[in-house]
Amino acid sequence: PKLIKYKYDYDIIIFMRKTQICIIGSDAPYADEKSKKIAYELGAEIAKKGYILITGGRGGVMEAASHGAKKNNGFVIGIVPSDSMSEANSYCDSVIATGIGKARNLINVISADVIIAVNGGAGTLSEIALAYIYNKNIIAIKPSGGAAKTYAGKYLDMRKRVLIHSVKNSKEAIKLAEKLINL
Repeated sequence: PKLIKYKYDYDIIIFMRKTQICIIGSDAPYADEKSKKIAYELGAEIAKKGYILITGGRGGVMEAASHGAKKNNGFVIGIVPSDSMSEANSYCDSVIATGIGKARNLINVISADVIIAVNGGAGTLSEIALAYIYNKNIIAIKPSGGAAKTYAGKYLDMRKRVLIHSVKNSKEAIKLAEKLINL
């Protein structure tokens, strides 16, 4: 922590906020084993770097990423669509029960410094679109398939707000995330 002394004869301690990375992707039962493996590796890498993992808190890619983070002593925030914290997977350290259904996708996106897509369908696409609208850094792991494969390396529209960066694996994703957010 950085300590700053002010003329008012008291100390103020300023702590740097930790980097928050949101992994988006297919929920159970739509997440295949390949996507879950990639997500697990991503969660592990995020934890090893000391970053906070944010997910939609449920199954599939979200649970696999959360598991990888927890196995590596990471901190996991699950933002669930229902009003019940019990909807979250067992690897979440903190659960935010929104009670607003899929509109919670906006909370996931704006709470993160960077968004990483693994596979995914329409829900993931909505999160990619929201991240695009809010000018968030977006990374898609192309070999994972789904929405990540479809939009990797592209812009969503003619405004070309944010490139959806394409990477091949979790290590490339974390390396690029650090570059995009200047770490």
